[in-house]
Amino acid sequence: MLSGPGLPGGGGTAGPLVTPRRGAPALEPAEWAQGGFRLCSVALALEVTVGKTNVVTALNGTDVLLPCTFTTCIGFENALFWWFYNGTKMCEGKIKKKTTNPILTFSHPRVELPELTLGKENNISILLLSVDFSDSGQYFCKVKNPKEMNAQHNATLILNVVHELVKVDNTLTIIIVSAVGGFFGFLILVLLIKKCVLFIIKKTQEKKKECLVSSSGNDNTENGLAGSKAEQKSAPKA
Repeated sequence: MLSGPGLPGGGGTAGPLVTPRRGAPALEPAEWAQGGFRLCSVALALEVTVGKTNVVTALNGTDVLLPCTFTTCIGFENALFWWFYNGTKMCEGKIKKKTTNPILTFSHPRVELPELTLGKENNISILLLSVDFSDSGQYFCKVKNPKEMNAQHNATLILNVVHELVKVDNTLTIIIVSAVGGFFGFLILVLLIKKCVLFIIKKTQEKKKECLVSSSGNDNTENGLAGSKAEQKSAPKA
């Protein structure tokens, strides 16, 4: 079990606003704008995240990856980062710049940087070795960026260590996917049958038209020959 001193206060939380003294000169609009820009830069530019979900489930006795990344609008130089477990500092490190890997300057014996995250930008994930049930709890990933007037931000991750991983029952998902797939398959089959039937009907109609045209031509030819023969028989003698 990880143990040690508590997490120091602050942690990037903004302090109370200070009310100006009576009689103090009012700030010009340009000064207010500049101050507001600085406040937004400190409050919003640096952000630490632990992924889409902040809950990680691990099997007892295995190694578990605790993800953490950070983003900053204006870049960073010699950014510092820490990991805490229930208020206990697990590790401390720094990143010189965007293209370099993080370096641990202090770490618990069971904490190390995972190889699979090396080379990825702004990634300060750690690998916790051989977790047990006592490792369950809250983990804090904290970053400090000197380039942003020492702006700080942190994110919380919850680790649950279990004896056995619960198997997800995908029966309902399989049934739904099968039903949808069967419906689309049936629809495609109906369209193909319809297309084949229409093609057969079209060909049949074309053949009927050809037969009618040919029979009509034969009738006209026979009538023409019969008429010419009759005229030859009825012609007067000279």
